[in-house]
Amino acid sequence: MNDFNETFLGSSNSSDDNNNTKPLCPEQFSANENAFDFWMSGLVLNVVGVIGILGNILSMVILSRPQMRSSINYLLIGLARCDTVLIITSMFLFGFRSIYPYTGYLFFYNYYIYPQIVPYVFPLATAAQTASSYLTLMVSLERYVAVCHPLRARALCTYGRSKFYVIFCIVFAVLYNFVKLWETKVLAYNSKTLGLIFCVGSTKLRNDSRYITIYIHWCYLIVNYFIPFLGLLIFNILIYRQVRKANKERQRLSRTEKREIGLATMLLCVVIVFFLFNLLALYSNIVEAFYHRIDDDVVVVSNLLVTLNSSVNFIIYVIFGEKFKRIFLLLFCKGRIGRESPDGLIHEDSSFSNGDGNNRSSGRFSRHGTQRGSLRNGSTLKVSRSVRVRSPAPCVYYPARELQRSHSLTRNGYDWDTKNGLITSGF
Repeated sequence: MNDFNETFLGSSNSSDDNNNTKPLCPEQFSANENAFDFWMSGLVLNVVGVIGILGNILSMVILSRPQMRSSINYLLIGLARCDTVLIITSMFLFGFRSIYPYTGYLFFYNYYIYPQIVPYVFPLATAAQTASSYLTLMVSLERYVAVCHPLRARALCTYGRSKFYVIFCIVFAVLYNFVKLWETKVLAYNSKTLGLIFCVGSTKLRNDSRYITIYIHWCYLIVNYFIPFLGLLIFNILIYRQVRKANKERQRLSRTEKREIGLATMLLCVVIVFFLFNLLALYSNIVEAFYHRIDDDVVVVSNLLVTLNSSVNFIIYVIFGEKFKRIFLLLFCKGRIGRESPDGLIHEDSSFSNGDGNNRSSGRFSRHGTQRGSLRNGSTLKVSRSVRVRSPAPCVYYPARELQRSHSLTRNGYDWDTKNGLITSGF
C-alpha cells in the first residue's frame, strides 16, 4: 500500500517557481496508462474488493459464534477486521480513482472528493496493512506454540491474551503510520480544460530526502516486510516440520493434538497466500529504494494483489475448516444439511408427555434413541439422546460447562443424571 507514494508523489516532486509543490492529476497520465489502470484497479480491484468485504463479514459472523470461541479465532476476527479496512481504503484510493481518466465517469469524486480524503484515508490504509501483517504473524506464533509447545499453550494461547495481541498490533500500526498524516496535502489546480480542480500534492516532509531514505524506504521495508516475512518463515518452517512428524505418528495422537495439527495445516495456507500476494509489492519497494526506479504497471498490479490477499481468507476457511463450513451451511444454507447442528450433533426431538401407569418403561432405549424413565407419580419422562456423528480431525469435543443440564431420574430406588450438551472448539 505504500506504493501509493510512488504512484502519485514519487521519491521527489518538481516544484514551480514559487516553491509550491506541483500537483499530479489524472489528466496528466497517458491514455495507455489510464487503460491499464482502469482494467486492473477500476474494474478488477473493485470487484475483488466487494467480494472480499462480503467474505470478511461472513468470516467475522461465523467466527463470532459461541461454539467458535477460541484464542486463534479471535485473532482471525481481528485479521478480518483489518483486512476489511484495507480493502475499503484500497477501493477509495485506487479503485474509484481509476474510473474517470478512462471512462469519464465519477468526475466529481476524482477532482473534489478524492483529494480531500487522501490525507486521512492513506494513513488509515497503511496502518491497516501493517496491522494485517502483524496479526498474520501473531496467528503463526499462536499456532507454533499450540503445535510445538502444547504444554505451554494452555497458559499462552488464551482468549484474553488474544485480545491483548490484537489491540497491541492495531495500536502499534496506528502509531507507526501516524506521521503519514503530514505527507500529503490538498492543492487547487487551475486546469485549462477542466477549470478549477483539486489535486493531491506532497508536503515538505514528504520531499525531504532524509525522511524518504530513512522512513519511506528503510523503515517501511524492515517493519512491513522483513520482520513479518522473516517471522512467518521461521515459525511456519517449524510448524511444517512438526506437522510432518505428527502425520507419521497420527495413530498415536490424541484428538486435541489432531485438531491442532489440522488447524495449523489450514493456517499454513493463509501464510502461503500472504507470501505470494505480497512478494510483488516487496520487489517494487526494493527496486524503488535501491535503484530509484518506479514501474507504474508493477505498482498497480502489486496494489491489486495486496487487496486480493485481504479478500481470500474466507475461501481458505471454507475449504479447509470443516467446522467453519458446517456453521456457514447452517446459517446460510439450512435446507442442504437438514437438522444438523453446528457442533456436529444431530438432535432428535425431546418431549415430555404425561400418562398413566400403563405407559411406564423399564428405562430401556427405544428404537428412535429416546429413553423412557418412570417417575414416582406414574408419569413418563421422555429424554432425547444426542446421536454424535463422527467428527472430522480438526474438531475436538468436550463437555460444555455452561450447557450441561441434569435431569434427575429414578430407577430401582437410585437417582442418576442424564447430561447432554457438547461443545466444540476451533475449526
